[in-house]
Amino acid sequence: MRRLVVVVVVAGAMLNGAPAAAGAERVPVAELLADGAGFEGEVTITGELVGDYGFRRDGWAWGQLNEDSYATSPILEGGPLSGSNVGVGVRIPRDLAEQLGPPGGYRRLGPLVELTGTWIYHDVSRGGESYLQVDSMLIVNRGRDLHEEPVLWRYVAGALLLTAAAALWLTRKREA
Repeated sequence: MRRLVVVVVVAGAMLNGAPAAAGAERVPVAELLADGAGFEGEVTITGELVGDYGFRRDGWAWGQLNEDSYATSPILEGGPLSGSNVGVGVRIPRDLAEQLGPPGGYRRLGPLVELTGTWIYHDVSRGGESYLQVDSMLIVNRGRDLHEEPVLWRYVAGALLLTAAAALWLTRKREA
């Protein structure tokens, strides 16, 4: 019940555009990518963590946060095809990253998180990388495995093609 209350409160805040932390501006990832230099200070972004987590010796974990329709409506569950993935790099303190479940991929919906931190645009010390250095994290949804249901017509078509191939092979063998 408590988890439901947290999810409802977070969803309400997301719909109202309320920042997760005082002074943090809620920013869509697409806007960060379009005008990265235009954002300074604390920002809050929301999305699905995908790919892999890169745990480093310096106490940080690197990841990819995608904010697109696939984070809430995966294609395997009937979600629409709606363009490419829109994502940004995130640098998360190890103690926060260790609380996360596995990241998303083709057969897995990754954790849906709200991250607040400092947007770093073209960090010279990291070869020009732009990323969010995370200060706080709220896990909205832990993620889950996705299941692809078998499509009957594919099996029927495969069986028909195999039957046709076998018939052709037998015909050629008899002629030889």
